[in-house]
Amino acid sequence: MKTTIAATLAASALAASGAGAETERRRIAPAAVYEVAPGLGHFTDTILFGEVWERRDLSPRDRSLVTLAVLISTGRTAQIGAHAGRALDNGVEASEIGELITQLAFYSGWPNAISAVDEAKAVFSARGIARVAESEAPRLALEPEAEAKRRATVDQTVAPTAAALADYTNRVLFGDLWQRPDLSARDRSLVTLSALVAIGQPEQLTFHLNRAMDNGLSQGEAAEALNQIAFYAGWPRAMSAVPVVKAVFAERAKAASPEIESQTLAFTPAGSGERDAPEAYFSGTVRLSGLYQAEDPARIGGATVAFSAGARTAWHTHPLGQTLFIVSGRGLVQKEGEPPLSVGPGDVVFIPPHLRHWHGAVPGEAMTHFAVAEALDGTAVTWGEKVSDEDYASAAGR
Repeated sequence: MKTTIAATLAASALAASGAGAETERRRIAPAAVYEVAPGLGHFTDTILFGEVWERRDLSPRDRSLVTLAVLISTGRTAQIGAHAGRALDNGVEASEIGELITQLAFYSGWPNAISAVDEAKAVFSARGIARVAESEAPRLALEPEAEAKRRATVDQTVAPTAAALADYTNRVLFGDLWQRPDLSARDRSLVTLSALVAIGQPEQLTFHLNRAMDNGLSQGEAAEALNQIAFYAGWPRAMSAVPVVKAVFAERAKAASPEIESQTLAFTPAGSGERDAPEAYFSGTVRLSGLYQAEDPARIGGATVAFSAGARTAWHTHPLGQTLFIVSGRGLVQKEGEPPLSVGPGDVVFIPPHLRHWHGAVPGEAMTHFAVAEALDGTAVTWGEKVSDEDYASAAGR
């Protein structure tokens, strides 16, 4: 069962009474910290665990994956046990921790991975977790076109100089490791990305960040992972990765749909300029019309969006929020952490800034809405993963 940070803090608090008890319950750093470096104790309690771990931009489970990846890849062995336990509390399976260690053996070296095994084993034993077995699930399928391009690059740039390295890269790293089902493709990418940032390998980030986002990691989650990494690998590592991450975001936005992603459309009268919504961010048949973007210094923009029955957006966020005006039909709007909201003609729904959400038509009826949002630093939307058929069916069936 997932345990919240607040619950973890409460469980680890020392027994006390009165005002002193409240002070002790908020403490999570080792006792020596408050005697040697009280400032560190303050930032540990109030910022790291009081704010960072509570931020909704990345789930507690993902934060544990990122943190373990940083600790293992940088050889911070003494911290692995506590965070392996936290990861289990946050919903990471023991088999996933084992596979995370396996993944990082290839990206930060065998010695770090072997050292991490001993720490994880102690936690598993203390919790009565049985021996981890190999998964019998089908192997993960790599995207054929992307894999062919990757292999060609290795064959052309690596093989002539280091033939064995090229062989192991193609046959073992991507031909075996990346296809193992014990860790999802998205999570495998997330821990690899985190390790590369932590060990200072920005030249590898472009490929692996693109791969992570192709595997379902959203732009918002990737950005928040940098924030988490900064606290566990240090600010210089995270800051060095920012220019690379920024460039990848910009290139993907441009490639996906320059008109929509850049939010620099000139004013278009309502009803003109109709086009299909980009398949990367919508499921089903969706048509856009009346797209507009006000000229600087105004930031407002929007469009009329017509969803066929069962069509919907992917999960996404807006830096300054979004307002939806339902024009016709019946639809669903779901904000993360809340049940889906049924909407109809005349309804108005506001989405707060940075809150993940999706919206679309109900299964048996089309829906059209007018969407309005403001851009911040030139960006009005950050797209995430698509809403699965199972999750959509569950929302529609409520």
